[in-house]
Amino acid sequence: MAGLGNPGPAYASTRHNVGFMVADELAARARVSFSAPRGMRADVCETRLAASGMGGVGADAQRVVLLKPRTFMNDSGAALAKACAYYKIPPEHVIVVHDELDLDFGRLRVKSGGGDNGHNGLKSIRAALGTGDFLRVRFGIGRPPGRQDARDYVLAPIPANLREDYAVETARNADAVELLIAAGLVPAQNRFNS
Repeated sequence: MAGLGNPGPAYASTRHNVGFMVADELAARARVSFSAPRGMRADVCETRLAASGMGGVGADAQRVVLLKPRTFMNDSGAALAKACAYYKIPPEHVIVVHDELDLDFGRLRVKSGGGDNGHNGLKSIRAALGTGDFLRVRFGIGRPPGRQDARDYVLAPIPANLREDYAVETARNADAVELLIAAGLVPAQNRFNS
């Protein structure tokens, strides 16, 4: 699972970094920490997902690699392609969590394939993997108010009065990733797409 965002403290609490927030939530659930393996261009951690949840053990446990690119958003594909090659993950098993302007805040969509819809992170991943056939969890952040530029909106810090709501949505998007891994696309869509 790759959570998209921009590295560095200046971007840490912005709408554009909700993918990183979901990756951090999943790592916290698994009680694992990210590290930056040499040459990987990403912060990475490995865990397992079992019936007992993220970090669980058992015969049903599936290996999960969590990734946060150390590249900027528009070069996310370079980090993801390197990790896929190293961990031998085919594109159809890749899950990308990203911010989505076209979904109101509080909504999410789970889907397979599709275009990049102007999202530079997705565009970079499509180019690097040579396909758009990967899974996506689209974290709705809504459109900017009034005439605010979309770039300024996604890169501005999340307002203090919305941080708790973003924490709730981050957990819900993490739940969607877990269900997508555990049960597959259709069950995840049936539960989370509205």
